[in-house]
Amino acid sequence: MPHNKHRFELVIERMAYKRACRILVDAGVTGFTVIPALAGFGNGNHWQRDTDISGSRDMVVIISITDEETLQIISEKMTNLLSSHIGVVSISAVTVLRPEKF
Repeated sequence: MPHNKHRFELVIERMAYKRACRILVDAGVTGFTVIPALAGFGNGNHWQRDTDISGSRDMVVIISITDEETLQIISEKMTNLLSSHIGVVSISAVTVLRPEKF
């Protein structure tokens, strides 16, 4: 039987991803995936992974599926994190088949 949840997706600077993951864990998220982002365009600028030696411009994508209550907690805390880091959040409604996993 399908169940409604929320997909939380965050594109953020690689140097801030551990803080973002800590927010997810502290809020009670039961799982997430971190994926390296290869390239992108936003705010009038193109960027590409591995274009500088320090990796300071690298970005990652963090994906998690959660319930409404947890989503509210992580949304508020991520807003604070993004006040000092480059990042984009998208939230969408999803249907899952095994709700006990989320």
